[in-house]
Amino acid sequence: MSTTTVSQLDKVKDGPWSGGKSPWNLEYGKIMMWFFLVSDAFTFSAFLLYYGAQKFAQPTWIDADKIFQSVPGIVEHGQPLVFVGIMTFILIMSSVTMVLAVDAGHRNQKHEVVKWMLWTILGGLCFVGCQAIEWTHLHHEGFWFGRNPATGLEGEAVAQALAPYFSKEISYTAALQFSNLFFTITGFHGFHVSIGILLNIIILSMTLNNTFEKRGTYLMVEKVGLYWHFVDLVWVFVFTFFYLI
Repeated sequence: MSTTTVSQLDKVKDGPWSGGKSPWNLEYGKIMMWFFLVSDAFTFSAFLLYYGAQKFAQPTWIDADKIFQSVPGIVEHGQPLVFVGIMTFILIMSSVTMVLAVDAGHRNQKHEVVKWMLWTILGGLCFVGCQAIEWTHLHHEGFWFGRNPATGLEGEAVAQALAPYFSKEISYTAALQFSNLFFTITGFHGFHVSIGILLNIIILSMTLNNTFEKRGTYLMVEKVGLYWHFVDLVWVFVFTFFYLI
């Protein structure tokens, strides 16, 4: 009767330190979503790094407490960062409801998936709506792409128009750069939120049509959830750069 000789290397491979489950043993679509999110993170990082470079290269900058001190339609002055705080809370809560939708999908609970996806969509719509209100308010004050409240003015009129938004030295260039970068970066993020809302609506429709019930898996909910959490995380950095720093 022959005996099989097992090498020391084979013993290591079969032992408790063999490595377990491969980290690459993931569904193809989920890996591709991660690749997309990483590449998109580089884009947002470039925008925010450029904003930071421009801000700290200037001797003065727009004061966030002065420009974001209104609650549009309710209070015009004296409530710094309250409105954007509400926006942030709404987006974070929509991320929570997305987590609950993904968890319900893991448990194959269709009705719960529908319920939490509806709340997620509602949160996204509220956030985008609040952002549109904020943009409209700033536009009425004179801020827009390539413009600020002092555009077209000369001499002392420039300082008078910009004085309410600065705590220190007044700079037309700084105000113009802030205006351009604010609408570009928050607009780019708002575009991502809008795409996320559309994806969530598609997933909700597929859930209602029993698409995932027939497949036996709600993995698509998890994939879209990754995108939605990414959008939420990016807003934390946008909020920090524009409203807090």
